[in-house]
Amino acid sequence: MKKFTLKHVFEGLRSTVQQPQAKPEQVSIVETLQAENFQVAKTVRHGFPYQPTSLAFDPIQKVLAVGTKHGSIRLIGRPGVDVHVRHESEAAVLHMLFLINEGALVAATADDAIHLWNYRQKRPEIVHSLKFQRERITCLFLPFQSKWLYVGTERGNIHIVNIEVFQLSGYTINWNKAVELSRKTHPGAVVHLSDCPVDPSKLLIGYDSGSLVVWDLKNKAADARYQCAEPLKSISWHHEGKQFMCSHSDGSLTTWAIKQTTSKPVSAIFPHAKTNKEGKQEPCKCIQKVEWKCSKNGDTFVIFSGGLTNDRAGRTPSITVIHGKTTTVLEMEHNVVDFITLCESPFASDFAEPYALVVLLHNDLVVVDLHTQGYPCFENPYSMDLHESPVTCCTYLADCPADLIPAFYSVGARGQKRQGFSEREWPISGGEWGSSCSYAEMIITGHADGTVKFWDASSVSLQVLYKLKTAKVFEKPRTRSIDGDEDPFAIQHIFLCPESRLLCIAGATAHVVLFKYFKQETTGEVPCLEIPIVYEVYESGDCSPEYEFPPRPTLQVAHSPHHTAAGEASDKKPSDKKGHSQSQNHRKKKGASLDYFVPIRVRGGSQKKAAGYQADLVCLTPWVDGEPPGSISALSINSSYGLLSYGNESGLVIVDYIAKSCLLNMGTPELYGNADPYQRVPRSPKRADSSKEDERCKSPSSDQDSQSPEDKLDGSFSRSRSSSISSLENISSEAIQCLAFADSYTRKNDSQMAPTLWVGTSLGSVIQVMVSIPPLETRLSTPATVIPSGTIFRLKGSVLAMSFLDCNGALIPYQYESWRDANKEKKLERTPTKSLVDNRMSPTNSGEQTWGDRQFVVIGSEKVARVVALPSQNCVYKQIITEVSFVVKAEIIQIKDSVCLVCYVATGHISVFSLPSLRQLIYVDFLPLVDLSFQTRKTGIVDPMLSIWGQQMFVNEDTDQIARTFCFTNYGHGMYLCSPTEIQKFTLASDFCKELQNLLGELFQPHDMPEPPKQSFFKGLFGGGVSQLDREELFGESSGKGSRSVAKHVPGPTAQLEALNAKAGSVAGDVARTRMLMVERGQKLSELEERTGRMMNESESFSTAAHQLMLKYKDKKWYQL
Repeated sequence: MKKFTLKHVFEGLRSTVQQPQAKPEQVSIVETLQAENFQVAKTVRHGFPYQPTSLAFDPIQKVLAVGTKHGSIRLIGRPGVDVHVRHESEAAVLHMLFLINEGALVAATADDAIHLWNYRQKRPEIVHSLKFQRERITCLFLPFQSKWLYVGTERGNIHIVNIEVFQLSGYTINWNKAVELSRKTHPGAVVHLSDCPVDPSKLLIGYDSGSLVVWDLKNKAADARYQCAEPLKSISWHHEGKQFMCSHSDGSLTTWAIKQTTSKPVSAIFPHAKTNKEGKQEPCKCIQKVEWKCSKNGDTFVIFSGGLTNDRAGRTPSITVIHGKTTTVLEMEHNVVDFITLCESPFASDFAEPYALVVLLHNDLVVVDLHTQGYPCFENPYSMDLHESPVTCCTYLADCPADLIPAFYSVGARGQKRQGFSEREWPISGGEWGSSCSYAEMIITGHADGTVKFWDASSVSLQVLYKLKTAKVFEKPRTRSIDGDEDPFAIQHIFLCPESRLLCIAGATAHVVLFKYFKQETTGEVPCLEIPIVYEVYESGDCSPEYEFPPRPTLQVAHSPHHTAAGEASDKKPSDKKGHSQSQNHRKKKGASLDYFVPIRVRGGSQKKAAGYQADLVCLTPWVDGEPPGSISALSINSSYGLLSYGNESGLVIVDYIAKSCLLNMGTPELYGNADPYQRVPRSPKRADSSKEDERCKSPSSDQDSQSPEDKLDGSFSRSRSSSISSLENISSEAIQCLAFADSYTRKNDSQMAPTLWVGTSLGSVIQVMVSIPPLETRLSTPATVIPSGTIFRLKGSVLAMSFLDCNGALIPYQYESWRDANKEKKLERTPTKSLVDNRMSPTNSGEQTWGDRQFVVIGSEKVARVVALPSQNCVYKQIITEVSFVVKAEIIQIKDSVCLVCYVATGHISVFSLPSLRQLIYVDFLPLVDLSFQTRKTGIVDPMLSIWGQQMFVNEDTDQIARTFCFTNYGHGMYLCSPTEIQKFTLASDFCKELQNLLGELFQPHDMPEPPKQSFFKGLFGGGVSQLDREELFGESSGKGSRSVAKHVPGPTAQLEALNAKAGSVAGDVARTRMLMVERGQKLSELEERTGRMMNESESFSTAAHQLMLKYKDKKWYQL
């Protein structure tokens, strides 16, 4: 029995008396979250590097590096080892070279800077940078096991850099000394640098114009010069060092000998040239790059990109492999950016033994097996097909049910073994995995072609589990686009109930499809409902606030897809559940003005459905009078109620997917009943009297009528973020922005909770819809019923998130129906979902507490957040999230056994509020909104009222698209689409940041350096072996210091710290040395003092002896001595 005290009596009295506003101190809930529990940090990046520009590979570490146009570098090892780094300048990465087997990478960027990255630690860092002041960098070359880097520039000069200290050497090769004195023109930029494989003192320099120079480093003079007939693109040495091959802009390959007497090449071929009918050779595209590799068995590989004839080159990017006398053209799906031949030996003078070919395409990474006949590709184990079709929306789930990921894997990746790939192991196998996470994570991506992909995102990896093609549910449309730029099946919203495995998607044609998960293949028809959402704005007649609109049609009429907004019943049959009772896709209503048209149709007849997700119900939104319906803006399902709800810019639809019937479809204004706070007029309305407006804002319930406006959430009008108009009196549409099913209270002083649907709109209104669920015995035959309750709350800005807390401040678990195999069990049962805060949960429908508020609803909008106590409907906490900007994404999540509201604001900040008090915990700068503008159709629209202050505003629909790919989830995790081909994960939890180092894989692993090729006896005897070069002697201190005007050294963060430590160490050393000198001086002074004392004692004894001797001989004569 509950013990009542005097305090309880007063609280009971307060609950019966109308209060102006509940004060926060009345709600005594202990909140454990503190600011130190949060730390915003980006964790891992997945997908294909966007706009790649360069490629590098370490043959011993087996690590691949991909540079991009925006200054990023992806370091990739074995699957699961993937690190992303970025240059602060964000300049394009043009060239990259690994310090082979040393855990370092040299990168040259478009701002003419060279950076040294150290990836021996899990988070690579820049050690040194060198910024060139006057010349643009066009070429890099680093000899194997050397610390001297050759840098070619646009002016034709070659500079040499010591990569240990990143300082220029005094040794410079100027273009005017390299070319012939008789040459009157500049040779162009340096496009190639390499030393002879057998004589490192011979440096081969290739200029853009086709000039070739073999430079003798020891003698500082040109050893040989050649002139190609066509501009030069690349050069590759034969491993014996006697010949090299050049590729040219006319599609030719020329071979030159080191010791040749003629000015022409040894050979010149056009690998893909053809002769036309006139007997002339057809022109070919340029060969961008060529590599010449050999095997010990005598096989020779000549691999190059491009070179096809002009009629094919424009539409067929290719890589050509000439193996002996066999020529194979490998056609690529995208343009070739770069390629690298993977070889067993890192020594240029040894047989390379090529085994694979890595081809970097503009939108893909392809690895070709050179050991298998036919050159098949390796199956890419990375998540680089994320952008196979453009990503249009994302969902991120943490702490999924334990059986969910295995269930998707069983019907997806495991059962879809792709054919035609190489059987050999993936060759990029560097690094080592980190530790695994204790809970499962899953990311779901929706794509422009109607595909839905499920990814295992646990820990720091991303592996595809299952692909669902929603377009297969429909017939192929005659045109692939409705408005010319968007696929009709593009996924715009995804809602997954993890426990029941129900999946619901909303597409670009305003269609909604409900999928159920089945382990086995089935056959059956797909039910279909055509549900228009119509709300007419009457342009004639009285538009005053007192004007009464025609009555809303009954639910039975609304169920039919042929009703009008005025409620007239159609004389045609209702829509068939199978979607095929009508022979035509286009129907005209007899005797009425509304014309319905459905642009897509569900496949008719019995369909074979593969194991996995199978379509259970399709809801189509017809066009009305030639006008397309608005896009679906909100979507929700509840497996316990058996209901599906969605809305667009015009109204709301509720569907009973068990009974396959529409329960409600009406315009948003009709949801208000008589309490519509806005004037629905088409043109220049006059503002209604404020007292009347306040009266219209109230709920029709008698309890609410007696409340003052301050008791409600916010009586002010919300402002559109895409408009500078200060008033929203002219309302033509009100979009449904947020939907939440919950067992809650519909009226004040209710003692029992009931199923409800909470509806949030773009104008800041929150409307309740009461739901009545039939008993389980008749559930399959009897549909549910829904009635708008009239309870309305109002906030400033569009409603983005709603969630429910119990009286202890813990998140109330939603009701769900557990998934069961349809072939085994058909029993229905309602089960509460698991919660991360079970230890704090209190029964939501307990009868013990019959007084006071027993529930809180948290509502977040673009501007403000409110916590409302139920059933009293008092606002107990308020918080202004932003005044000058707006919230792009808001979610209520669980972290550290507590609940918080997380918001991403358009200013680029992330703000976190503790619940239920809405106490701000952190407000940190995270990501500028402009960085996500690639997803929008417009990069931004300058608001005319704000252009004076130089502010830029995004249109509403653009930020909605950004919000679809920006996610927060439990444990403080989040993700967003950082480029069209990549997703970036991040965390808000400080505990996870501490564990991140253990989760990340190790890129660098200690490996023994392979032995150099053995030199044969005869080559050593007759001088044909590999010669040695002391580069330290040539480029070291004896060469002088490099000019400071050419390049400026910029130490990295680590180097700065080391310099500071060294400086501190030197100061400490100086102090220690001074102290030691002082000690030594004291010792010497003490020794001197002792010596002085001894001398004084000796002098005194000598004086005494002399005195005694004087007294002895004082009175004696000389002859007495």
